[in-house]
Amino acid sequence: MESICADLVAEHAALDVVVDTLDAASFDRPTPAAGWSVRDQVSHLWFFDQKARLALTDPDAFADDAVALIAAGGTEASVVPGRTMSSADLVAAWRRDRAALVAAALSVDPSSRVPWYGPAMAPRSFITARLMETWAHGQDIADTVGIDREPTDRLRHVAHIGVRARPFSYMLHGLELPTDDVHVVLAAPGDGSWEWGASETQMVSGPALDFCLVVTQRRHLDDTALVIEGEGAREWIGIAQAFAGGIGSGRMPTEHPPT
Repeated sequence: MESICADLVAEHAALDVVVDTLDAASFDRPTPAAGWSVRDQVSHLWFFDQKARLALTDPDAFADDAVALIAAGGTEASVVPGRTMSSADLVAAWRRDRAALVAAALSVDPSSRVPWYGPAMAPRSFITARLMETWAHGQDIADTVGIDREPTDRLRHVAHIGVRARPFSYMLHGLELPTDDVHVVLAAPGDGSWEWGASETQMVSGPALDFCLVVTQRRHLDDTALVIEGEGAREWIGIAQAFAGGIGSGRMPTEHPPT
């Protein structure tokens, strides 16, 4: 728990570097997520960091709150609070409550189960999911303002969720999960590689950053250097989704000039 919480804090700090470059007007710039501004992205993270702390500290209250949230519109409700605040107040509240989330995570029993909007999770997996969300929504903000973020070894957490969410991606689309595994081989930032699965016919390989961008639906496959081998691997990557909720809208491929 200490290790994953430290990585989450580092991811927060990395996103702060981007956010600190923004003036108040920049918070209302539209991001690649249709209908969402930079303000909405921050509000979304703040909103669910609060819900995550509630899930860790008062599971019964979270269960009641989850019912109310679904009735209020689900994910879209997360952007409402930020739209009524100044950008400075929003960022301050987000930073305060994400720190409270980390403190709660460090005090929880690592062997417990944490309720969420899908299946309950082990605390470490729960915080890993918050890191993935922070990184993914941070990517939307970085893309909006034209900042290239340096990939780090924290991407392994995002990639791991992307691989583990393969059955979830098939379930969302009403498809039967193939019995064949997919071998995922990713070039880590710096040196080395990360691997999951085992198959001689179905493989996904390439930069870890590109894989994370695809499974969080922040890039279209055509705009990456991923290599896909086998029909099963291609089918999965076409529907891959690392985040909870309904089917994501994904991203359209960039139009490249003819060569």
